[in-house]
Amino acid sequence: MTLRYALLPLCLLAALPTIATAAPTRGLQVEDLVSITRVSAPLLTADGRHVLFLQRSADADYKGSSAVFIRNLLTRDLREPEQLTPEGWNVSAPSLSADGATLYFLSAQSGSNQLYAMPVTGGTPRQLTALARGIDTYKVAPTGDRVLFSADVFQDCGSDLACTTTRLDAKKADKASGVLFDGVFVRHWDSWADGRRNTLFVAPLPSGDAAPVAGASAISATLAGDAPSKPFGGSEDYSWSPDGKSIVAAVRVAGAGEPWSTNFDLYRLDPAGRSAPVNLTAANPAWDAGPVFSADGKTLYYRAMTRPGFEADRFGLMAMDLRSGKTRQIAPDWDRSADGIVLSDDGKTLYTAAQDTGEHPLFAVDIASGQVNKLVGQGSIGSFDVAGDTLAFTRNTLHSNDQVLVTNASAAAPLRAITPSAAQQLPEVGFGAFEQFSFAGWNNQTVHGYVVKPWNYEQGKQYPVAFLIHGGPQGSFGNAWSQRWNPQTYAAQGYAVVMIDFHGSTGYGQAFTDAISQHWGDRPLEDLRKGWAAAQQKYAFLDGDNACALGASYGGYMINWIAGNWTDGFKCLVNHNGVFDTRSMGAVTEELWFTEWEFGGPLYSKPEGYEAFNPARHIDKWQTPMLVVAGQNDFRVPLDQSLSTFHTLQRKGIESQLLYFPDENHWVLKPHNSIQWHNTVNAWLKRHLGQ
Repeated sequence: MTLRYALLPLCLLAALPTIATAAPTRGLQVEDLVSITRVSAPLLTADGRHVLFLQRSADADYKGSSAVFIRNLLTRDLREPEQLTPEGWNVSAPSLSADGATLYFLSAQSGSNQLYAMPVTGGTPRQLTALARGIDTYKVAPTGDRVLFSADVFQDCGSDLACTTTRLDAKKADKASGVLFDGVFVRHWDSWADGRRNTLFVAPLPSGDAAPVAGASAISATLAGDAPSKPFGGSEDYSWSPDGKSIVAAVRVAGAGEPWSTNFDLYRLDPAGRSAPVNLTAANPAWDAGPVFSADGKTLYYRAMTRPGFEADRFGLMAMDLRSGKTRQIAPDWDRSADGIVLSDDGKTLYTAAQDTGEHPLFAVDIASGQVNKLVGQGSIGSFDVAGDTLAFTRNTLHSNDQVLVTNASAAAPLRAITPSAAQQLPEVGFGAFEQFSFAGWNNQTVHGYVVKPWNYEQGKQYPVAFLIHGGPQGSFGNAWSQRWNPQTYAAQGYAVVMIDFHGSTGYGQAFTDAISQHWGDRPLEDLRKGWAAAQQKYAFLDGDNACALGASYGGYMINWIAGNWTDGFKCLVNHNGVFDTRSMGAVTEELWFTEWEFGGPLYSKPEGYEAFNPARHIDKWQTPMLVVAGQNDFRVPLDQSLSTFHTLQRKGIESQLLYFPDENHWVLKPHNSIQWHNTVNAWLKRHLGQ
């Protein structure tokens, strides 16, 4: 059976210089993952004539550095993008002035992260700020005279940025190391709390040849919440009004209940600091996010959930009349969860990406009617920008990491590649063909999955299988590129890959996503078993008797659950930072809203919910060899879960290994650690599956 190749349209390939290549000689290796050039953050100038983007390159030791590149869209396609920021600078967070003439970015060239500016036409960057604390995120006012930025500070220091540094230095000098807490969070994601919060400040920008600005005014310090949110919030959490007279930011002010609250509200802030913050979304007890103003400043667009305490609820697109405070949902019948939004220049369309049936396409939503049109699919859209009729975005697939692409947003037009695909960067590498399939899963409902062939597939042969299980659990393994769990790295070892988007996965409607809550062990397991059987029936090249199951986070939980409830399914298992005991997980994890929603309430009031699908209750049946991976700084699924798994395996005499990283969190991020992770996993698979 021939699988389709998810190749980009021919117009994409023709848009870049033709590279004469021989036939591929190998599959994708981990060294390729950590060294390949990466692109992100496309920006269009106001006239749509130029696209800028951030490009990350790695040196021989895999140390990365980033620069801004620019491409004139009116020139012939053979002309490559040019580096705009200076050689040797490491920059981040590029943005453009309202007229598109000035590039802003952050750089630690002066010793800490500060704001710089330079003409889009080129020249020497000018340092705009010299603040006592580095800038984490920022947005320049539409008027160009001020910058709104965030910094991690002690909020009782007010506008005194140096105060935070002084207090941190004093703590380092203290001979006693103990820390006394009287509330949670005591730790979050991968760091222990020290009292600091992400706080918004406004600073004037220097004009002419004036020196960089050294002072700023705190405008969110009276709100006991992080802006942006920790640990993954960014500049999308706040926005300037078009006239620069107000700011709206998403903040969770939950007091002692913060670890079990998902109630982010949108607050209107005064950039001059003369009036107190105003909660615009107090009526909604769930998550409000991503504020964007209309061009006239009269309407606020944003995303909102409706169920408190549920982080994987559907984000609907909202419009608020700022005079009356009235709100409406723009596309209430669209059963997808919207990600970040961009407003069209004419104010009639919202652009957003959303998970959809194993992909992450870009959609255009008509604000007046709520009609939703898919603009770009065939993979996973990252960041994007719109200027007039020109659309720029990044897209990745199971065959390539992100490319910067441009097209016409208002008409059916070919896509134009600005940067090369993975195949063009790595001409010696072959990629496994892939195909999406479906089957009847739990409750006889349609469930989807993907199968990937080995890079060197030969018809008529059978291949061992890497059976990948995604985390979340509200997540998806689909047509996308990953730096950590990339199916092509298994295809490179001569394995076929099978991935099932079981009930609980995102992109198939909210009811499908909801189906996993309080059902961690039954409905998803049924889908996995039926999906594995369906894949073997459909694809004769899968060697069903020679397979290993691998998963992380919830996927790691499922590995432990499989070990006790599907004992004859696989020859080996790989468990990365997985849950061993749902009871102890419910008491030790940091974001308590997660386990409380998933298991039906707090541990003390709903113990039966935590016990219903507890892997620790089934360890007497464990028998399959397992590799366990753990990170010291993983506070989401803490180290005790992985140690409990490994200790149980060892005590029972089951073949097992523990790969421990003292300097990683829930993910393995450092390049050399990533190489070690992949090599260890590949060696484990080879030991049990061959190849």
